[in-house]
Amino acid sequence: MNLPHQKINLVWFKRDLRTTDHASLHQASLSSIPSLLFYCFEPSQQNQEEVSSRHLQFIQQSLDDLRHALERNGHCLYVFQAEIIEVLSLLKQHYQIENLFSHQETGLKSTYDRDLAVNAYCRQYHIRWLEFQNNGILRGLMNREGWTRNWYGYMSEPLINTDLRRLSSVILSADFDGSFQTIKKVKTSDHFQPGGLNQAHTILTSFGHKRAKNYSRHISKPEFSHTSCSRLSPYLAYGNLSVREVYQHVRFQISNRQMASSLHNFSNRLRWHCHFIQKFEMEDRMEFESINRGYDHLPWYQAENILEAWQKGQTGYPLVDACMRCLNATGWINFRMRAMLISFITHLAGQHWKAPAVHLARMFVDFEPGIHYPQVQMQTGLTGINTIRIYNPVKQSIEHDPKGLFIKKWVPELIKVPGNQVHEPWKLTYAEQKWYRCIPGQNYPEPVLNFSEARKKASGLLWGFRKNQMVRQESRRILKKHTIPGKRNA
Repeated sequence: MNLPHQKINLVWFKRDLRTTDHASLHQASLSSIPSLLFYCFEPSQQNQEEVSSRHLQFIQQSLDDLRHALERNGHCLYVFQAEIIEVLSLLKQHYQIENLFSHQETGLKSTYDRDLAVNAYCRQYHIRWLEFQNNGILRGLMNREGWTRNWYGYMSEPLINTDLRRLSSVILSADFDGSFQTIKKVKTSDHFQPGGLNQAHTILTSFGHKRAKNYSRHISKPEFSHTSCSRLSPYLAYGNLSVREVYQHVRFQISNRQMASSLHNFSNRLRWHCHFIQKFEMEDRMEFESINRGYDHLPWYQAENILEAWQKGQTGYPLVDACMRCLNATGWINFRMRAMLISFITHLAGQHWKAPAVHLARMFVDFEPGIHYPQVQMQTGLTGINTIRIYNPVKQSIEHDPKGLFIKKWVPELIKVPGNQVHEPWKLTYAEQKWYRCIPGQNYPEPVLNFSEARKKASGLLWGFRKNQMVRQESRRILKKHTIPGKRNA
């Protein structure tokens, strides 16, 4: 006679690798049924072209911290190397699964397709799947009316405080098939921000108590922003912190008059953070197509040598090269420099946006699909509603790195060039090239394009397309669906 299987709940961690302000854990703690806590390294997700080893390293570090936090309260975190449906099927052989708890995920199309499969599986086997709202993002919206009010309401609600001692958890038996638990550790570089709960809270505290002082002044400076910006983006991307935790911490610190203005500006950017994710939640085809369908026939011209030079930081434009080399080495650059990189490769070099978007996604440790693709499209000028900004890399260099500190740090070929000349090394005289040991075309590349010519071509093309009937029609649709009433480009 077969004994009935033990009833259990499942808590499925995804981009919410924390114990604080965690609705799924809290729901599990309220249940009389024990819960199995797990994460899946899914091959189908790891093999997406946007995913790189630096992301996997951050996730593994986050899981190590999460595991230790749970173990201190007597719980185990199981990490499987398998597709979620395989894991559910395996667990179902040993247990009667009552509930599956998780947060909603706004991710790549592959995660959406995966979730559809999970939903079908749960329906087939009568498993109740409860998905909780994540960071104020609302599923199923048709437009943005009332969104800002709802977001602030969500951010002002008390943090979810889960007493992990009340949680009854499942310990897998010794004879359980553990073949899905063999995880290959990834080690890429110590120069990337490390993941984890402890790091996240340390960085949050240092920003709110000290580093935010120069946030507004340095936000666009490539050198100083590494310290003065919050550097919380990877911890938000993988859920080491909830946006609500950060928002409430920052609002509390605004009482510090020295940093009130900067912290206020930062709290507004937390809303922008979620605003773009909400856009992607409502129209995720941005991963593959122009959000404004009128730009689908924009004539791109692909030049592989320029794309490769851009990826390696060998364009001959010092700030572009410094930004890309810094990104390749550290996994982070500030927002303005990200926008400049996109503008350079799409506007000036005429590359279709998808390949650069994938490359940057792989390089950004803080890759967040819901921010990344809407931003790429906006900076490329494909919305039809936002101002088209074609960044001049020399102007950006002079304004935001006037002494060339950042450039010389990452482009050592230019280290002897005076700060006032480092922005345009191609203008050095022959004698200066010899003296400063910087010879464009030999030990540093000549510019891969002529800015004035490229800008004129891109500007004419993009502004010309704005007159297209389809572009105008799509612009009206986008305004109606994605913008907050009363704010044209919100």
